[in-house]
Amino acid sequence: MSKQRKAIALISGGLDSMLAAKTVMEQGIHVEGINFFTGFCVEGHTHAIRESDKAKPKRNNALWVAEQLGIKLHIIDVVEEYKKVLINPKHGYGAHMNPCLDCKIFMVNKAKQWIVENDFDFIITGEVIGQRPMSQTKSKMPIVSKQSGADDLLLRPMCAKNLPATRPEIEGWVDREKLHDITGRSRKPQIAMAEQFGIDDYSQPAGGCCFLTDKYYSARLVDLWKSQGSKDYELDDVMLLKVGRHIRPQKNFKLIIAREEGEGRFLEGYRKEFISMNCISHTGPLALIDGEPSAEDLYLAASVVGRYGQGRHAEQVDIKVMEKDGSERTIQIKPLKSEDIPKEWYV
Repeated sequence: MSKQRKAIALISGGLDSMLAAKTVMEQGIHVEGINFFTGFCVEGHTHAIRESDKAKPKRNNALWVAEQLGIKLHIIDVVEEYKKVLINPKHGYGAHMNPCLDCKIFMVNKAKQWIVENDFDFIITGEVIGQRPMSQTKSKMPIVSKQSGADDLLLRPMCAKNLPATRPEIEGWVDREKLHDITGRSRKPQIAMAEQFGIDDYSQPAGGCCFLTDKYYSARLVDLWKSQGSKDYELDDVMLLKVGRHIRPQKNFKLIIAREEGEGRFLEGYRKEFISMNCISHTGPLALIDGEPSAEDLYLAASVVGRYGQGRHAEQVDIKVMEKDGSERTIQIKPLKSEDIPKEWYV
C-alpha cells in the first residue's frame, strides 16, 4: 500500500485557508493546521472587551475552523521572533505598518521547519493570486516559496492550476485536476465552494485579523516607537494600542482613555503599571498615563480626562490621581472643551 501523505495547513481563521485545507483533505491527505501567534492577530480580543460588541462572536477563528474541519491545530507563539519581521522587513511595508511579504515568508519558513521536525510531507496555504497586492501576486508567490525554503513543497490549492506544478502534484500525492484556478479579489468562487462543501458559517470572507493593516493602529505603533526612541515593543504594548482613545498632549506622555465600560475594565488590569486618573466628582472614564509626566503635565492630563466624563461642562471637576505605588491624591481642574484639544494630539 502507498504511504498516506501528511500536510500542514496554515490556518488564519479565514475562509480561504479553510477551503484550501478542505480541498486537500477531500483527496485523502492527512491534514493538520498550524497558526502563528504574533500578538497582532488576536481573534475576538476587542469584541470580548467592548460592551458595544457583545453580540459579535467571541472566538478564536483559527481554533473554530480547525474544529469545523475536524483537524488538530498547532498554535505556535512567535511573538519574540516576529519582532525582527516587523521592525526591519526586507521587502518593506504595505499601505500601513504591514510587512505582508516578509510575514508570509516568515510563516511559511516556520511551517517548513515544522514539517521537517514532525515528518510531514508538504505545506498548504489559502493564498489566491491577485487577492492581496503585496504578497499574493503571481510575481511575489515564487519569492515566498524560495525565500521561505519551502520551494516546491508549498501547495496553494485555491490557485494551483494557475501556477507551476509543485512536488505534491508531480509525485501524484494530490490530483492537480481537483485543485482550483481562482484569481482576483472577488469572493464569489470561494462562497460557492463553501456551499458545495456544506460550509455555511465562516468568518468574513476576506479572513485575517492583522491590526497592522489598520491605519489607526499603525499610527499608534509609529507614535510608540517615536516616543521611546527605538523600534521595539512588548506584548502589553501591542494589546494596549488596540484599546481606548490615545491622546498625546506632550512628547513625554500619552493618555489612554477608556471609551466605554468594557475598555475601562480591561485598563483596570494595568493600573499598577501606570499612573492612572479618573473623575470622582462626576461619572467618567479610567485613563492611564504612559510616559513620564511632570507635575504640570498631570494637570493638563486631568483637564483632558475631565472632558470625557459627565462633568465636561462643569466649571470644576475632581480628578483622582493614583501613582504606580498606590498612593493617591485629588486635583481640581476645569475640563478642556472639545475645541481646545488639537487634532494632532489624537494618535
